[in-house]
Amino acid sequence: MDALFFGYGSLVNVATHDYGGHFPATAIGWQRAWRCAAGRKAAFLTVIEAPGSRIDGLVAEVPGGDWAALDAREASYDRLDARHCIDIGQKEPRELAIYAVAPESVTLPTRSSPVLLSYVDVVLQGYLRVFGQRGAEAFVETTLGWDVPVLDDRAAPAYPRHQPLHMAERNFVDAVLRATGADVFSKEALA
Repeated sequence: MDALFFGYGSLVNVATHDYGGHFPATAIGWQRAWRCAAGRKAAFLTVIEAPGSRIDGLVAEVPGGDWAALDAREASYDRLDARHCIDIGQKEPRELAIYAVAPESVTLPTRSSPVLLSYVDVVLQGYLRVFGQRGAEAFVETTLGWDVPVLDDRAAPAYPRHQPLHMAERNFVDAVLRATGADVFSKEALA
């Protein structure tokens, strides 16, 4: 395991990738936030430095240390060295990365650059499956900006790695969005 990455959003959902050797881990000094990156139509998660904060996620191997495919998936993000902030309890790998959008390149989500519900579904499904309900609730508690605009695209998912949800997963996501005050709207609302 010479090259590893720490996923804290959709990469926690192993149905969206085939990176092996994955296991839960915690990043120290980071917090997730819903943000929009320059050049993207939809908003996604990023991490921001937050001393004293901790977020759970999934560490996985980068086969052969070939970062090209993962860098392409994480376009708009910078790949940062994370060996200093993620204790994996093993021999320190040669590389351990976390992806983050440069702070000067982010804006807050708007209705013209919303979070996609199909993306929220994938992220929370991953946390439910890896960390259970309590872990998914902790994800919500440790993520900033839940009052963002969320485009309901479930009928025709725009997120390329969307996944079908079980009814319990869907109910969990919907309850989170109601409880956090997210501005869920449909495409018809934009007309």
